[in-house]
Amino acid sequence: MPMNGRDIPTPEKQQGIAEKLLQSGVSNSRRKIIEQALENVNKPGFRIEPSAIVPLMKPVTWFPPMWAFACGVVSTGENIADNWDILLRGVLLAGPLMCAMSQTMNDYFDREVDAINEPERPIPAGKISKSASWLITFALIITGFLVALSIHPYVVVIAFVGVLMSHAYSGPPIRAKRNGWFGNLIVGLAYEGVAWLTGSFAITQGVPSAETIALAIIFSIGAHGIMTLNDFKSIVGDTIRKVASIPVQLGEKKAALLAAIIMDVAQLSAITILIVKGSITTTVIALILLLAQLPMQKILIANPKEKAVWYNAFGTLLYVLSMMVCAVGIRP
Repeated sequence: MPMNGRDIPTPEKQQGIAEKLLQSGVSNSRRKIIEQALENVNKPGFRIEPSAIVPLMKPVTWFPPMWAFACGVVSTGENIADNWDILLRGVLLAGPLMCAMSQTMNDYFDREVDAINEPERPIPAGKISKSASWLITFALIITGFLVALSIHPYVVVIAFVGVLMSHAYSGPPIRAKRNGWFGNLIVGLAYEGVAWLTGSFAITQGVPSAETIALAIIFSIGAHGIMTLNDFKSIVGDTIRKVASIPVQLGEKKAALLAAIIMDVAQLSAITILIVKGSITTTVIALILLLAQLPMQKILIANPKEKAVWYNAFGTLLYVLSMMVCAVGIRP
């Protein structure tokens, strides 16, 4: 993993950014904060404020892979009480270790974009230097591998794949996040698919069932829509830094409509599996959860910039509940 940072922005480059911020309607006070953040992100030296370590790991993002791992465990039909230790270690691996690792790595590579979009993040705020962020990242990787090994040697391989996917998303030479179509797909596969299948394998230590594999892929693709909604908060910085997120490429309304369609089609596909499986009760519950999202999606599409965060908090909750319902529905 390359550890060299970018060069400190030249005065001409900073002036260009300042002009673009002005054109974007950013207030004077906010522009001053951003300008200071742009200076902070590439300062030499080693700085680390202990209180900033947890925010760097962004705990709010841990839930999706932890939930997906739990869904994978539930989908096996095995007795959870007999496997609680594996579930506990797997959830720890999926969230506070591997997902946190991906966040610290992403904050390093995204520090100049974050200086514009989220200047209060630990690196732009000057609380953690770029070199210190890598120390935290490597500590999480090593700890994650040790926990993975305690589950099964093959889980270490899966964890290593997760590290590669994180680097492919955030870092050069691929940096898939530069294009929302590819970047969102990688995150969906890592957060939902890989975590789900790891949960299934950790319990059975065998090849997951066809239904489990199908649901893991389906909900990974659906997560593409969730990631699109997450990109609404970064439109200004992504536009300035030429990060081609879906909202930047398609515009706000089309991006919101696409996100809703992707999530709905994924759930309809999962419901189809439940119907074929003959799981009537879970089919009905999954349909109710999907129908409950439709009026919320109408509100989202009407005002996507204002409602994207709201929908990610409430509408997406119904989506992830549907994941668990479907996991229960395919149990042997």
